[in-house]
Amino acid sequence: MIDLAKNGKDRYISLKDVSIRQDVSLKYLEQIASALGKAGLIQSVRGSQGGYRLAKAPHDYTIGDILRPIEGDFACVSCLESSPNACERYEHCPTVHFWEGLYKVITDYMDGTTLGDLVERSSEDGGFYVI
Repeated sequence: MIDLAKNGKDRYISLKDVSIRQDVSLKYLEQIASALGKAGLIQSVRGSQGGYRLAKAPHDYTIGDILRPIEGDFACVSCLESSPNACERYEHCPTVHFWEGLYKVITDYMDGTTLGDLVERSSEDGGFYVI
């Protein structure tokens, strides 16, 4: 997504070009692009001038928006994956509040950071970034 934000602007970028720049497998990028496309986060066009581009401005994406379609929910334990918590042991669990707190910190951090923030940081760091 950083690569598309930095190199795409108003044009479509081929995954092959992203693969070369980022030294990441094309097959892996295709899987990621598929999930991001289904979530409406990127747009694609087929053909020789085709490729992928962001569906909206970089500051309009949170990192949570990007990672959830690829990685799923970031709940630390399975009982946090549903709301309200349906675990029969919830009321007596000695650790659930710790896991809830950690989940909140992770979620708040991911949802409080935008793709635009990462693009800006990558420019400050001389353009080096890792997917």
